[in-house]
Amino acid sequence: MTTMRRRDFIITAGGGLVWPFDALAQWPDAPTIGFLNSASRKPFAPLVAAFHKGLNEQGYVEGRNVTVEERWAEGDEDRLMPLAKDLVQRNVKLIAATGGIRSAQAARDATSTIPVLFISGVDPVELGLVSSFNRPGGNLTGINLDTTHLISKRLQMLQEFVPNSSKVAVLKSPGRFSPQAEARFYKEKGIVVIDVDASSELENAFKVAAEQNIDALLVAPDPFYFNLRVRIAALAAQYKIPALYVGRAYAEAGGLLSYGPSISDAYRQVGVYAGRILNGAKPQELPVVSPQKWELVINLETAKALPLTIPAWLIARADEIIE
Repeated sequence: MTTMRRRDFIITAGGGLVWPFDALAQWPDAPTIGFLNSASRKPFAPLVAAFHKGLNEQGYVEGRNVTVEERWAEGDEDRLMPLAKDLVQRNVKLIAATGGIRSAQAARDATSTIPVLFISGVDPVELGLVSSFNRPGGNLTGINLDTTHLISKRLQMLQEFVPNSSKVAVLKSPGRFSPQAEARFYKEKGIVVIDVDASSELENAFKVAAEQNIDALLVAPDPFYFNLRVRIAALAAQYKIPALYVGRAYAEAGGLLSYGPSISDAYRQVGVYAGRILNGAKPQELPVVSPQKWELVINLETAKALPLTIPAWLIARADEIIE
């Protein structure tokens, strides 16, 4: 005889009919939302989880009362537009365009009516994604992770960490939108710009940096680099070049030092906004928000391997020390 647990069945008000609980776990009219990203899923898995956490905070759980259609460009930005159009054709309720501004631009160009949520590493007003931070207008809003104003602070932090760093370089992608202020800063400070936009170019870039006696390296925020953070950290260690990154995940991958907004929290906030839109909010009613959480993370093991002495003030300020 099989024992039936009471919580596994629901008896209808009409009396007599018994249905398995699992059959009702998914709402029949559960909305479908799109999740578009320029990179690959595996390196972004923690950020996808953060997005779902934000959705959960608004009462939405995938597989129960919402369906999430993921589309990954696998590093090929030319695929973003077809992927965005596919989501539009599926009549999704909204598109979370993540993994950099190219995703947001593709979603914007694919639809003028479906709400689009973005995470932008540069000023979204300057990019033309929104009219203003407080009144986005149109069908786009999201999170602004522009750290252009922090370039000077990041450089100062790196130079204090590496006191003899007279020659500093920045690793950046030529395809990344770069504000004029950023370019002027690099030129004024004599920072060597190393352009890399293909994984096959990475090792040669570090080899060239070593040959040019680069003392320290800034790594620009870029989904392409985020995807390759383990390899970048390994190459920096191999060529013994101290490097400063923007997100915690780089330090966790072996990078020396990271300082910047919490990317994970930004993805959570996009999930929160997605839930609010499903609950009836309009994108033009949701202001573009700036990071609410900033993190300084130091990888002590990497520092010892270089070797470097960590300034006491940095240790005191660090949100986390990885040993």
